[in-house]
Amino acid sequence: MADRWANNPAAWRAPAVLVAVALAAALVPLSAAAVDRLYSARLYPALQPAVTSFSNLLPFALLDVLLISTAAVWLGLAVRDFRRADRWRAAGRAGARTIVWAAAAYLAFLVLWGFNYRRVRLVERLPFDAARVTPEAVTRAATLAADRANELYDPKREEDAPASGAVDPTLPAALDRALADIGRAHRVVPARPKRTILDAYLLRAGVDGMIDPFFLETLIASDLLPFERPFIVAHEWSHLAGIADEGEANFVGWLACARASPAAQYSGWLFLYRELAAVVPERDRPSVAARLGPGPRADLRAIRERFLRHVNPRVSAAGWRVYDSYLKANRVEAGAASYEEVVRLVLGARLPSGWDPLSP
Repeated sequence: MADRWANNPAAWRAPAVLVAVALAAALVPLSAAAVDRLYSARLYPALQPAVTSFSNLLPFALLDVLLISTAAVWLGLAVRDFRRADRWRAAGRAGARTIVWAAAAYLAFLVLWGFNYRRVRLVERLPFDAARVTPEAVTRAATLAADRANELYDPKREEDAPASGAVDPTLPAALDRALADIGRAHRVVPARPKRTILDAYLLRAGVDGMIDPFFLETLIASDLLPFERPFIVAHEWSHLAGIADEGEANFVGWLACARASPAAQYSGWLFLYRELAAVVPERDRPSVAARLGPGPRADLRAIRERFLRHVNPRVSAAGWRVYDSYLKANRVEAGAASYEEVVRLVLGARLPSGWDPLSP
């Protein structure tokens, strides 16, 4: 590649333009309102149904195919380069190729999903009262979450559990209602949950699921417990709907579960209890913990045991550092801490539909 460019200067123009466009896309600030209006409300809602409908046709993850084929082609070309030229020229060709491919991948990422990171935040779109986010409100909400989990816990659920890999049939319509509740109603094609060759990493890093930003697939960890699955799927489907921020996806996923079947409701309320219990004032923690019944308490213990059974602390810490940097590079200033935004939204946001899941 380097020799071809040296002998034919015109040959490097297209790759150079591609890299320049990718750099501009990464560095030039864009108006969140413009991204919201032109991309999130127009282009992305047209892309997502088509891309996800295509990836749903296949039982395996297309992201896996992309990763394996890209690695194989890159390695094959690198071997060819080192056979045909000295190591410095070969390294230069491989380096130049890597930069061009990375630029192309980044632009594809932005167009297919990544620009959603730059849309207007929910806390700015929804009526939001920061004064409602108080320690007392956290305690009240945690108490309510414990009560709801107690009411929804079903000791006979194993008998009625859906087949392995099945999705709660009430969840797609519930997601549509949740999106309408936040004023972002548009047609979303849910992605069939899939396993991935990255599963070993997900387990060791303590990651429950992820979205494939190229083929708009939902990829989930293989060891999820049945009562965790509805919320994790709803969270990832919220990403499919263009909700990029993790805390906002938690919020929309919880809203969807609260509109779905009792099993999904239980999954959502158990998740919310965990989030709220972590920030309840210390003086109120004993009373809030005592409020939770033995069934939900056993489920939380099972989640903790699942996590400890697979997670590698070093892999998890390194993975979250990388993800934190990734989020910040995509204009999410809070980084991985954005997961905590769900508590602020649950307590302070008011839905345009007028529905309040925290109302008695």
